[in-house]
Amino acid sequence: MASGGLQLLGFVLAFLGWIGIIISTAMPQWKMASYAGDNIVTAQALYEGLWMSCAMQSTGQIQCKVYDSLLKLEGSLQATRALMVAAILLGLVGVFVAVTGMKCMKCMEDDQVKKMRMAVFGGVIFIISGMAALVATSWYGNRVARAFYDPFTPVNTRFEFGSALFIGWAAASLAILGGAFLCCSCPRRETSYPPTRGYPKNAPSTGKDYV
Repeated sequence: MASGGLQLLGFVLAFLGWIGIIISTAMPQWKMASYAGDNIVTAQALYEGLWMSCAMQSTGQIQCKVYDSLLKLEGSLQATRALMVAAILLGLVGVFVAVTGMKCMKCMEDDQVKKMRMAVFGGVIFIISGMAALVATSWYGNRVARAFYDPFTPVNTRFEFGSALFIGWAAASLAILGGAFLCCSCPRRETSYPPTRGYPKNAPSTGKDYV
């Protein structure tokens, strides 16, 4: 029962992490302008994400513009996109594999060994998915920090960490932690020895031979 509860906890954490990775990928707040500049009067905040850039006006309206061409984007941004999309796809595969190996599911009940391996395999996939998202968000955040502290970067073009980065970091951590719980939820196989065969005791000799 304890291993089943740990398995369920791991799946819930990994699933929440996968949902967080999807939300982080779709959000445009990967970085936000720390200073809008004197030329933009009506804008309160500027955001940039993986797919679009947005400006929130003083009236509360948000205007977003999708990036025009994929070929015009920086190679680092394209790599971040690829890692996040890969993390989402791996997480989707991990969901199906882990559900198949859950003890509360009736699938593959006739073979508990394969069912256990499916749960562990799903946990490994979740860990890889979380690592991909963690690398993508950390790489993007490192680029933002380096550009912010670069003295040659103009003041009106400096950006800070956006909320999508923090969500991505938390989601990646949940996916890795949940995957680790899934890998550790299966009980260790105990070595069983065959029962010792008892040998019949020899009857005491009476000294008489029967023909």
